[in-house]
Parts: sequence; C-alpha cells; structure tokens
Amino acid sequence: MSFFEETNPEMDRYLETHASSEPEILRKLRRETYQKTTQPHMISGYQQGRLLTIISQMMQPKNILEIGTFTGYATLCLTTGLAKDGKITTLDVNEDLAYLPKKYFAESEYSNQIDFKLQDAKEFLRETDEVFDLVFIDADKENYAEYFRLIKPRTKSGSVVMFDNVLWYGKVLEENPKQKSTQIIKELNDLIAKDDDFENLILPLRDGLNFLRRK
Repeated sequence: MSFFEETNPEMDRYLETHASSEPEILRKLRRETYQKTTQPHMISGYQQGRLLTIISQMMQPKNILEIGTFTGYATLCLTTGLAKDGKITTLDVNEDLAYLPKKYFAESEYSNQIDFKLQDAKEFLRETDEVFDLVFIDADKENYAEYFRLIKPRTKSGSVVMFDNVLWYGKVLEENPKQKSTQIIKELNDLIAKDDDFENLILPLRDGLNFLRRK
C-alpha cells in the first residue's frame, strides 16, 4: 500500500476500474499472497502490474532483470512482453517464500523463460557480464544506491531501469531523515537526477516509481 492509496482510496479504486483487466493467474497469485504472507502489501499490485506489462510489451526485451521477486507478481507481468528467445532473471534471498513464486512460474505460459535465482543481487551483478534491456528493482531499500551503481554498467543505450518505492510514503520530503532507508532513497534519486547518461521521471504511482532510460 502506498502513501497515495492511503490518502485517496476512492481515486485508487477509480483508476483500477478504468484499467485493463487483471489476468486470472495474477488474480490467483494476488489472492494467495494476501492469504499466505505476512507482508502482502509488498506485492506490486494491480496498477503497477498493468504499467510493467505495457512497458514490457512495448519494448519486447530479450533480457530482463528483476531484483526482488517476492511472490512473483511483477515477474509475471514483465514476462508478457519478452521476445520469443528472451528471458527474465529474477533474484531474491527469501528461501522460505520461494515455493510461492515457483508454483506460479511453473503454471505460467512463460515458465521456460523465467530464471528464478535465490542469490544476493549485489553478488550477481558483480559476477555477471550480461547486459539488460529492462530492469525492475523492488527490494531492500538500503542497497538502492549501490544497485544503481552496479546496474549502470550492465545497461546499454535504450535500456530502461525502474526503481520502486522512491517516494517512500512521502518521507523523501524530510530534510534530515533519521531512517537509513529514507537517506538511501534520497541519495538514489539525487544520483539519478545528476547522471547525464540517463533521462528519467519519477511517476507518482503507488509509492513512486523512478523511470530511467539510458541515452
């Protein structure tokens, strides 16, 4: 749930009822996420899921990276635009919850294009030589700035990178935040805004999505 959903739930419902319908596999996954996890609000959710779907379908990427799988909702949205020979690598470290995304990945028509790894993202990015067309990050906020530094060399002209939760419930407006995660998110947003290799826009969708395109 986001700062914006809390302040205007009626508008949020209006937006959902005037967007494309949610595929059945995502409805089932969303329902089970709320039934079986302790922090179901971490799911990407309906509106953001539709945005990720449309972006992926417009780009038709061959190589997608996702940092922070959770239950796999965003993963399945991103797969819908994959090129026929494309793949998505999705990373998480929560072994206890891994059964849930694995279950829905196996049910998906894109199952053979999903590479789900239980691995630290910083470790993966330091080891890989892959270049990604599309990157979505929704993971531990205290590593956001480091993720940006590590991801940049793994992108090319035209690559799209998205960081979720960059408004952090409105806390980014605090001048001297005490919370470490708020400090890092503010650092990330500053790094991106000053980086001439990217053009970007923060979309006030849910809890804020920093949308970047490599020049």
